[in-house]
Amino acid sequence: MNNTATRVAAACRALIEAPWFSVASFTVIVINAAVLGLETYDDAHRAAAGVLRVVEYGCVVCFAAELLVRFGAQLPTPRVFFRDGWNLFDLFILLSPLLPGVRENVTVLRMLRLARIVRTFRLFPSLRVILVGIRRSLPGLGSFLLVTVLLLYAYAMLGWMMFGDANPDRYGTVGQAMLSLFLLLSLDGITDTLQAGRQITEWAVLYYVSYMVAACFLLTNLLVGVVLNALQDAHQEERRSTPPQEPAGASVTAQLASLRAAIDALEQHLTTPADPRQVATRE
Repeated sequence: MNNTATRVAAACRALIEAPWFSVASFTVIVINAAVLGLETYDDAHRAAAGVLRVVEYGCVVCFAAELLVRFGAQLPTPRVFFRDGWNLFDLFILLSPLLPGVRENVTVLRMLRLARIVRTFRLFPSLRVILVGIRRSLPGLGSFLLVTVLLLYAYAMLGWMMFGDANPDRYGTVGQAMLSLFLLLSLDGITDTLQAGRQITEWAVLYYVSYMVAACFLLTNLLVGVVLNALQDAHQEERRSTPPQEPAGASVTAQLASLRAAIDALEQHLTTPADPRQVATRE
C-alpha cells in the first residue's frame, strides 16, 4: 500500500512539475474569466447560454482534476496538503457553491467564480512574489496612510481658513477641503485650481506649490519606496525558499568523473604485478 501511494505521489509530482501543467491551468483560468465576462453581454448570453454553461462546467471539472493531482502528490502525507493555504483556497472556491444558501445566491456565485482568477498567483512564482510583497508592505502602508491623513488634514484646515468663505463648495468644511485636496493628488486640474486660488489671495501660490511638493511628490516617492522594499524582501524570501537547481551538465560531468576514476582504479589494479608468495600459495 505504501509503495503504491509513493508511486502515485511520484507520478502526480512529476505531472505538476511538467512545464505544460501551469500553462494548461492558466489557460483554464483565462477561459473561465472569458465566460464570466461574456455573461455580462445580454445578446451573447441569450445566444449561447447553453454553450457557456457547458464550458463553465468543464472549467470546474479541470479545477477539480488539478486539485486531485495536487492531493495525489501528497498522498503519503495528506496533512501537508491541508497545510498549504493555496490548497485550502482552492477547496473553498470549489466546494462553496455546493453549500446551502450559496448556490441560490447569484451574486455570491459570481463572486466565487471571479475569485478563481486569483488562482493565477499560485501558478507563477513572479506573481506570488508580488502578492507576498503587497502583504509585506501593509504595515508600512498603514504608517504611510497615517502621514497622508495628517498632511491632508493640516492643509485642509489651512484651505478652510484661506478659501472657505470665497469657495464654500470645495473648502466650506474641513471634510470638503480634505476631499478636494485628495482629488488633487493626481494633479488633475491643478492649473485651474491655482488660478482660482490666486483670485482670492496671493498666498494661494505658496499654499498649492507646497502642497504639491509635500503631498504629490514626497508622499508618492515614499509610497514607491515602501512597496519596492517589500517586493525586494519578498523576492529574497522566494529565492531562499526555492532549492537551487543543479545545472543540466553538472550531473553528467560528475558521472563521467566517477566513471573515469573507476576505470583508472581498474587499470591500476590490472597493471599491478602479482605477489610471488600469493602465486605460490595458489599453486
